[in-house]
Amino acid sequence: MTVTDNLHVKTANRVSVVSIIVNVFLSAVKLAAGILAHSAALVSDAVHSLSDVLSTAAVIAGVNLSARKADEGHQYGHERIESIFSILLSVLLFATGVSIGIAGVQAVISGSYREAVMPGVAALAAALLSIAVKEWMYHYTIHAAKSIRSTALKADAWHHRSDALSSVGSFAGILLARLGFPIFDPIASVIICVFIIKAAYDIFKEATDELVDKSAGEEVGERLKAAIMAQDGVMSIDSLKTRIFGAKLYVDVEIGCNGEWTLYRAHSVAENVHDSIENSFPEVKHCMVHVNPKSVSVN
Repeated sequence: MTVTDNLHVKTANRVSVVSIIVNVFLSAVKLAAGILAHSAALVSDAVHSLSDVLSTAAVIAGVNLSARKADEGHQYGHERIESIFSILLSVLLFATGVSIGIAGVQAVISGSYREAVMPGVAALAAALLSIAVKEWMYHYTIHAAKSIRSTALKADAWHHRSDALSSVGSFAGILLARLGFPIFDPIASVIICVFIIKAAYDIFKEATDELVDKSAGEEVGERLKAAIMAQDGVMSIDSLKTRIFGAKLYVDVEIGCNGEWTLYRAHSVAENVHDSIENSFPEVKHCMVHVNPKSVSVN
C-alpha cells in the first residue's frame, strides 16, 4: 500500500468512526425526546439517523477493500470496489428520499396529520440539535471526501445532509404543529425528498463514471499537457488519454522525440515524463509513456 493509499484509508476510517459514534448518540437523544415529547416525526428521524450507521459501515468496508494490494487475479488493484459501494450507498440514499416523500404525500392525502398529538418543546430542542450536528458532520465528511477523492465518503456525507434536511422538516413540522398548522410537517417532507433524490442521482452518476473509464476532463488534460511539454526533449504530444479508475487516474500519452536520438536517450525523456506526472499528480496511479520518432528539419 502506497503512502497515498494509506492516507486514503486512514482518513476514511477516522471520519467513519466519528460518524458512527455521532449517529448512535444522536439517535438515542432523538428517540428519547420523540417518545417523551410525543413526536412521531422525531422518532422517525431517530430511526433514519440509526440507519446511517449501516451506510457508514459500508463506507469502511468499501474503502478498506479498495485499498488492497494488486494480486494475480486483480493485477490493476481493487480501487473500483469503492465505486461499487458508492452506487449501493446512492441507492440507499435514494430509498431514504423516496420513503420520506411517500410518507409526506400519504399524510397529506389521508389527513392523518390532524390526529397527531401536539409535540412538546423537547422535540423542538432535539430537532435543532440534530440539524446543527448533522450539518457539521456533512461538512466534516465532505471535506475529507474531497481531500482523498472518495465517492463512498462523499455519499456518506450526503447521508448526513439528508438527515439534517430531515431534521429541518421535523423541526418545521413540530413548530407549525404547535402553532396550529400540522399540515406543514408532511409538506416539508415532500420538499426534502426532492433534494435527497437529487443528491443520490449525482453520487450514482459519479460512481458510474468511475466504472466506465470516463476521462478526467479537459481541465486535468490541460494541466497534464503543460507538465509533459515542460520536460526537456519532448517535441510534441501526439496522444493523451485519461481514464478514471475508482478514486485513481490512469494516463496514457504518446510523445514525439528526435528520431535521430539513441533508444537510451529517448527512454530517458519518457522516464522523466512518467516521473513528472506521477509525482505532480497524486491522483495518478500509473502513467504509460510511448515515444514516437520525429524528423528534425535542418535549415
